[in-house]
Order: sequence, then structure tokens, then C-alpha cells
Amino acid sequence: MAGLQISLFTFNHTVPMKIIIAGGSGFLGKSLENHFLNHEVWILTRNPKRSNEILWDAKSLGKWAESLENADILINMTGKSVDCRYNDNNRAEILRSRIDSTNILQTAVDNCKKPPKIWLNSSSATIYVHAETQLMTEANGIIGDDFSMNICKTWEKAFFDKQNPKTRKVALRTAIVLGKEGEALKKLKTITRLGLGGKQGSGRQKMSWIHVEDFCKAVEFIIQNESIKGMINISAPNPIENESFMAILRNKLNMPFGLPSPVFLLEIGTLLLQTETELLLKSRNVYPERLLNYGFRFRFETVENALEELLG
Repeated sequence: MAGLQISLFTFNHTVPMKIIIAGGSGFLGKSLENHFLNHEVWILTRNPKRSNEILWDAKSLGKWAESLENADILINMTGKSVDCRYNDNNRAEILRSRIDSTNILQTAVDNCKKPPKIWLNSSSATIYVHAETQLMTEANGIIGDDFSMNICKTWEKAFFDKQNPKTRKVALRTAIVLGKEGEALKKLKTITRLGLGGKQGSGRQKMSWIHVEDFCKAVEFIIQNESIKGMINISAPNPIENESFMAILRNKLNMPFGLPSPVFLLEIGTLLLQTETELLLKSRNVYPERLLNYGFRFRFETVENALEELLG
């Protein structure tokens, strides 16, 4: 990191900061809210139920926009889940939910006299091509041309198209987040306990992942470090092959066996579960080069350590 200049955002845990989380009612939004417990956190959601939740529809201006005035941090987690069948309607909604929310937040930020100092927008590690051997870094990662990658490209373009001189922008290219309340780990635990926890497809596809605690700490680290702008990979530094991951998970759950799932069975299973095989078979071989170069240190660098903590 020779010559790297690090400038820290004033982030004092004893002085509450105003944090807005758009689409913050899901697993990651709730995790961030708990992480920033000592700060003033507001959640923009379609179904407000608590005193710190504000109604918004993620596509048009409303009273919610006033919450961005004098905010320190804006985090946008909005977007329809990709855990569905990629029919025409779902494809359109996956794209629309991401672009509409980003565009209307841009309008609200533009209208602020004192806009948020930093805006972190969700993206995805699936922006990179299927890769079993080459690590996908921010500088050298290969971005291809299919439905999922084009969603991410269009999403990031909408985010970065307009410069905001008073607001630092960062796109979070996030891998699978492992947490006790996360749907990914819940589903993997379920199929493993049913005896179906063997390799999926060839088993050679890489799985990029991050423990939820490291995800939240990485977000805080980015907020603190004013040098970080643009795209950044949010993923643990050790991607793992699917077959190895499933073997470790079986061991942690004390399952002596796990039937493998060839591609044709996965096609049938994902059809019944109304999801897509891509979520299991695409090799996401992502490396957090920028985070590491800036000095971030992961608590959970290996899947073994992460699952030990999550599964006890």
C-alpha cells in the first residue's frame, strides 16, 4: 500500500449520525440497522411498522425525500429478489425495481440543500463472468453479457451517470452474505439436513461469500475512508468450490452424507421451487482487492470459521 493516502470520514460512535437505509426491511438492511445501533437510523420501506420507518414506493417523490436532508449516510438496498424464475414479468421487475429506486433517490439527493455525504448503492458480485480459475478483481474482473450481468451494468450506470459534488458514491458488488437470518444459509441448511447436501452440478464452480458481520464492518470501513469511491467488491478473500463448501456444511451440521445434484435434477428442483439454476451453478470467483489494499481486515476469512460461528 505504498503511497496510499487514507483519509478518514469523521465517524464517531459517541456522536449519533443520521443514516438512511432505503429498502432496509430485509436481511441486510436489518443487519446494518443493528450494526449502527448507536446512530440515528431511518428505514425507507413500503410497509412501515416502526417509529423509525418511513413510507416510500421506491419510484416517486414523497415526504420520505425530506429525510435525506442533512443525512450523513444514504444506503440503498432496494431491489426485487433474484431468487425467482426469470420469466418476462420477473425480469422486468428485477430491473425496474433497481433502476426506479436509484433514479428517484438521485432526484431526492439533487433536491437537498445539504445532501448525504456518502451514498452506498447495492450492486452484485454476479456482474462478473463465470470463472473457475481467474480471480475477479475490480481492476481485472471480466464483465460479460447476459441477463444478470446486464442488470448489474445497467444498475451501476444509473447510479454513476450523474456526478454529485457533495456526495461520495460507492457501488457495493456484494457476494452471498452468510448470516443466521439470511435466506441463502437457511436454504442450504435445509437441503443438507434432507440429505441433499452433496455437490451441485460439477461442484467445481466457485462460491464467493462474506459473513454478515464482515459485510457490516466493510460498509462502515468504506464510510470511514474518504478515499474509497466507485465500485468495490464486498466478498471474503477466499472463494471456495461448491463441493468443498457443501462438505464443510455437512460436517458442521453432523450430516454423514449428502446426495449430489446433477444439472438435470437441479433444473427440475429449481422449477418446483420457482428459482433458477444460475444461482447454484454460476462460478463467482470474486476477490476483494480494493478492500484489502485499503487495509480492511476480515474477521472471517474462511468458510470453516464463518460456519463455525454461525452454526455453533
